[in-house]
Amino acid sequence: MPTTAPAPNPPTSAGRLLPAVLLLLTVFGPISMDLYLPLLPALTLELGAATSMAQLTVTACLLGLALGQLIAGPLSDRFGRRGPLLVGVIAYVVMSAWCAIAPSVELLIGARLLQGIAGGVGLVIAQAAGRDLYSGGALIRYFGRLTVLSGLAAIVGPLAGGLLATVTDWRGLFLFLTAIGVAILLAVCFAFSETLPRDRRVTGGFAHSAQGYGTLLRDRRFVGAVLVSGFVSAALFAYLAGATYVLQGIYGLSPQQYALAFGLNSAGFMVFGWLAARSADRWSLHGTLVAGLAMCALGALGLLAAAVAALPVGVVIVSLLVLVSGVAVTTPPTTTIALAGYPQMAGTASSLLGMARFGFGGAAAPLVGIAGAGTMLPLGIVTVAGIALAAASVALLATRTSKITRPHPAPADAFATADEH
Repeated sequence: MPTTAPAPNPPTSAGRLLPAVLLLLTVFGPISMDLYLPLLPALTLELGAATSMAQLTVTACLLGLALGQLIAGPLSDRFGRRGPLLVGVIAYVVMSAWCAIAPSVELLIGARLLQGIAGGVGLVIAQAAGRDLYSGGALIRYFGRLTVLSGLAAIVGPLAGGLLATVTDWRGLFLFLTAIGVAILLAVCFAFSETLPRDRRVTGGFAHSAQGYGTLLRDRRFVGAVLVSGFVSAALFAYLAGATYVLQGIYGLSPQQYALAFGLNSAGFMVFGWLAARSADRWSLHGTLVAGLAMCALGALGLLAAAVAALPVGVVIVSLLVLVSGVAVTTPPTTTIALAGYPQMAGTASSLLGMARFGFGGAAAPLVGIAGAGTMLPLGIVTVAGIALAAASVALLATRTSKITRPHPAPADAFATADEH
């Protein structure tokens, strides 16, 4: 059964740089996805691939990120956070270099799958380690900051990709990802202290992990939070896979203009992710979640209308901004609902949450190219369907999750600011 007991105070071995390293780990997903998107059409032409095959390089990374989290979560509950993280980051560096030299789209798809698996380790440990250290309002604020940094990485990714596109090709962008992996590896080696003491680690093998998954999947609230998060992520990653073809191919934006439009959307993700964390902490998790879903619905319907009526590019960009910002609003409450009750197996719970986000996203991404690169109708349909399913999943959430119970004082928040209550 879940517990509402707060996590223990951060261990004394956790250095001052540890929170920054945990936040840095969140760049694995967005930077792996976004950096090369401005050059995805050029990659398609150079490798002589169909549009759907090129989009599979996006799907493979998404599925890898999902699978990597599913594997790393239980392992980190059993062996601690630091060891699996080091293995994952090293593997990410190697796979990123492999992507840079892939001679065919088929090999690139395979390399992207393995790159995603390695990157998923960092994502799941960023969430699990945060649950090791924080609870209550501090936990909500931590997940809000994860959302903000994900948005920042999503801004930096396409902007850097657009700038690098002027001096290098898509292979050079994967070399840039390799360099980022090396930088993260150095940060982990020198500044990541173990957050899960030995006396708090789970014991047992595969059977115990399966039992943990069973416990989580029998929890109605947990399943509801995972489904909501997964379906809104399907809409988000449909946008990631299809926006470059829509904005560049249909509306004629240059790679640099696309990067600016993408940066605007990511700025909205950052701002609304920050606002959502404050709203969920001070108002209501459930209310914040519903508000985010309403924004998502408005943006998705705008995309569908633009596809049907051939509306101007400004309508598309605004609709994308509202959709992406709405996804950001849903992220802190769904993450908190899913993880707050399971401090004893935060890695396993985080792995299922991440698997849903990237697994659903990976399944939705190729659907936006099913009718070719000349229409955005599939993008509108997929985003509307994803948000509709997310809204339906809210019924699984009990209203008593609208507030996090705080029977004891929350542990010290290393991210505390002067304006917190």
